[in-house]
Amino acid sequence: MARNKEGLVLLLDVGPSMHQALQEVENVCSTLVRKKLVYNRSDEVGIVLFGTKETCNDLAKELGGYKHVVVKHDIKVVDEETKDALQNLPRGTAPGDFLDAIVVGLDMLIKRFGNTKGKQRLCLITDAQHPLRDPPQGTKVDQVDTIADQMKKHDIKMDCIVFRESGGHHNSVMDENDQLLYHFRDRSVAKVVQVDTPTSLLGALKTRNVLPVTIFRGDLEVSSNFKIKVWVYKKTSEEKFPTLKKYSDKAPPSDKFASHEVKVDYEYKSILEPDTVVPPDQRIKGYLYGPQVVPISSAEWEAVKFKPEKGVKLLGFADRSSVPRHYFMKDVNSFVPEPGNTKAIVAASAIARAMQEMDKVAILRCVWRQGQGSVAFGVLTPNISSVKNVPDSFYFNVLPFAEDVREFQFRSFSRLPPSSQPTEKQQEATDNLVKMLDLAPPGREEILRPDFTPNPMLERFYNYLDLKSKEPDANPPPLDTCLKRITGPEPDVIDYQASLIQNLGKSFELKDNPKRKKARTQERLAYAGLDDQAKKPEDPSAEKAKRIDSQAKKSEDPDAEKARALEAMFPSTEKAGKIGDLNPVQDFEAMLAERSSSAWVLKAIEEMKKYTTDLVQNSPEGGYYQKALECFVALRKACIIEQEPDEFNQFVTELYERLKTMDDVVKFFQLLASKNVLLISKAEASDSDVTEEMARSFLVKTEASSQ
Repeated sequence: MARNKEGLVLLLDVGPSMHQALQEVENVCSTLVRKKLVYNRSDEVGIVLFGTKETCNDLAKELGGYKHVVVKHDIKVVDEETKDALQNLPRGTAPGDFLDAIVVGLDMLIKRFGNTKGKQRLCLITDAQHPLRDPPQGTKVDQVDTIADQMKKHDIKMDCIVFRESGGHHNSVMDENDQLLYHFRDRSVAKVVQVDTPTSLLGALKTRNVLPVTIFRGDLEVSSNFKIKVWVYKKTSEEKFPTLKKYSDKAPPSDKFASHEVKVDYEYKSILEPDTVVPPDQRIKGYLYGPQVVPISSAEWEAVKFKPEKGVKLLGFADRSSVPRHYFMKDVNSFVPEPGNTKAIVAASAIARAMQEMDKVAILRCVWRQGQGSVAFGVLTPNISSVKNVPDSFYFNVLPFAEDVREFQFRSFSRLPPSSQPTEKQQEATDNLVKMLDLAPPGREEILRPDFTPNPMLERFYNYLDLKSKEPDANPPPLDTCLKRITGPEPDVIDYQASLIQNLGKSFELKDNPKRKKARTQERLAYAGLDDQAKKPEDPSAEKAKRIDSQAKKSEDPDAEKARALEAMFPSTEKAGKIGDLNPVQDFEAMLAERSSSAWVLKAIEEMKKYTTDLVQNSPEGGYYQKALECFVALRKACIIEQEPDEFNQFVTELYERLKTMDDVVKFFQLLASKNVLLISKAEASDSDVTEEMARSFLVKTEASSQ
């Protein structure tokens, strides 16, 4: 069997005490098979049920005994039949004996693979509540030792998942069964996990096994004459969605050997000669440096690259409190002493325990492989083992450099005015809410532990992928009940503590917000205002009238004044949709703030272009040029904010080309040039195709044409 291939036998307890959990057992095992169909299509899976009314297995036929154990699915390459075998599991009527099931599954693996090297695994899911039959000879512990010896001989591992809902009665039979399972663990052939909720059961079974691969093997250099042999593995790494491949349906349906593969070829062509393909030896990368592009060849880039030597060096120690948790970056790595190297194990353990006692961490400089272009600078935290035969180790977290740190200063809540701070009653109500939703209350297991909480997005994806394989036109199904428990608080807790939630609502007075429309675009456009040069000077008489009006408004009701201000800032949606002659810029901003559909922004820009064109074309002796200038400035800012630079640049260019023969219009473009209203360059909007030099050259062109 290949190294990356796995032989797996699922041992599922279907006895009477497991009936309520069988739906979750079906779900988690089906997910395991779905992931194997995606990632490990050559793996082989078998299914054994125990606690059934019937008996059907080879050992019962050959030796007798092993009652109430049924081989539901023989070991073979995973396929749709394997997944179907996990649906509608029978509800057994007999108490399950998990030792008999383990022996039957072990016998299946040995007969199927023999002494073939490869990964072989048993997966036991049970509540271990029923007494086990006494063996013909010796004790039950002796029987466990015999089974463990055979598992070690054939390099077979076992995952044991014990599912018992919280609050249940614990008796001596359960204690004895737990001790037997822990004895498997002590013999280093099994891992035992106890869960108490369907959600944790869904995450307890590792549905995708990733082979442990070292990212570094070498010396942890403490000094020039003190080095420890270590291996470094990834401890955590984000599980991503499987890669979607391009698929072609051009092959005839009758062609069974069609690969449906899509090949993508790229061609680079010259701007000056669009029909000419530029070969690789005539292409070079360039980097923007101010207004120019600096070309750098691959040979020059290789020479510039930093090429440190492979190795891990200790730079020193620091107090644990001096390295805050929010500085940790990327994945977590695990440093373990070289297996079988007694000196390395003792040295690593001594350093780890000294760091633990002194509350210190180590700072390392790491280069994982030769030729690596970057250096990892990080913190090493001791991990003292509590399990026999497992040496002490370290966890490594990458730390940021100065360029990676984002410092954002916020005002302290204590500096806010008393009116903006919570009262004692409000504080007490929120404290009670936090206590109510505590995921680790005293006397109970922690809810949603990361080790046992699956990613709901990935689980939903695999469910839908399986459904689409059967029904191509199927819609996404509703979210599974177990996954709902991950994405929201427990409904039972909310119902039970309804009085606390009501008290929280009563503690905070809610008022209607008179704001009627989204202000994102409105605020962004208003924060800078129009350019000073583009604004009309205020008439002195108008300024005086404004002061008189503001003094009169001071005597009005403050709420009415606030509502009037909000109405002015965020006009009603009924008024948005048309640009009028009175306040065209405000009408334009109101249209941008409306956003009733995805095309609304483009509609607002198009309306403003039409209105501005009309002003420029029908301006007797330049009478409307000042208003047209204000419209140009507002349109330009909006196109930058909304990432539509081409809309403005094409509009200005086309308008100039169409009207440049008219003397009055040329004077208007001179006004634009004097106010520095240029084309939108790439420096202002990344989507623009206009460089700063091109924008300035357009300005020069308009000035030259007027001379």
